[in-house]
Amino acid sequence: MIKFLPDDINIEDILSYLPKESYRVSVNGLHKRNSYKDIINYEETPDGKTEFHVGRNGLYNSLPEYMFHPINRFDNIPERERKERFAEEYAKQELEKENAHKFFSPIDVLLLDLKTKVKEKINQLSSDNIFIQNIIGDTLTEKEKSNRFIQRTIPFLPNCKRIRGNKTLITFMLRKVLFEEGLSLNKENIVSEIHDKEPQYNSKIEDFQLNSMYLGNEFSENIMTFTINYWSDEECSEHFNLFLEELEIYRLFIKDYFFSIEDELCFHINSDYPTLRLADDIIYNYLNYNTNL
Repeated sequence: MIKFLPDDINIEDILSYLPKESYRVSVNGLHKRNSYKDIINYEETPDGKTEFHVGRNGLYNSLPEYMFHPINRFDNIPERERKERFAEEYAKQELEKENAHKFFSPIDVLLLDLKTKVKEKINQLSSDNIFIQNIIGDTLTEKEKSNRFIQRTIPFLPNCKRIRGNKTLITFMLRKVLFEEGLSLNKENIVSEIHDKEPQYNSKIEDFQLNSMYLGNEFSENIMTFTINYWSDEECSEHFNLFLEELEIYRLFIKDYFFSIEDELCFHINSDYPTLRLADDIIYNYLNYNTNL
């Protein structure tokens, strides 16, 4: 038997935690409800179930009154008989109302059960901002969605506006995603040579026009570059190349969502192992990653 219920709790919140065979629900109409209580009262039945009396309209309350009661029931009552006849007719109407509620009770309970399932689904989507995550990540490809690093980062998407460009917050996020508490994000300006692989701006003197003259297809630019030094012994296996591919997909993902369009992000995957080691069935060595010449 339930000992205490908060005044402002909804019946759906209670039913989602109770076995279906442990309760009954009686819908009593909105006129029974005060400003706050959804559950008017509850009691234990002789068969050990809990019966909840709910202040909501059921199917009976949604249908026209004349389907259940004579609309002229209280008309043409003689004045001298009004008190007794009115009480008698009122008792008849209350009995009709009670029977109508009982008749529609299975449908009312079914509708309430559907509302409970809808609320459970809403709670599931709203917990951890899953609904917002799905909206923001709607453009992700199937390959990106299956990426384990991206899957761990998706819960951070609702806060990407606050995290974007913030070195401290990005570092904390990457530590959680990559399971590396000592991970750091290094920031520096690097001069990069930008080269147009397919020249589009070749200009000739004879074609010269004002505001349309370009000199060469290469130029230097200072690019803010964020560098992450990362290594995981667990990933150093026969599937190491697959790990590198996953990390590259992840690099592009966090660059799009958490960095400025002008910034660059690089992962340095290496380990401070001795100069040269030979691989065997237990230790896997990859040149320039965990061993070098």
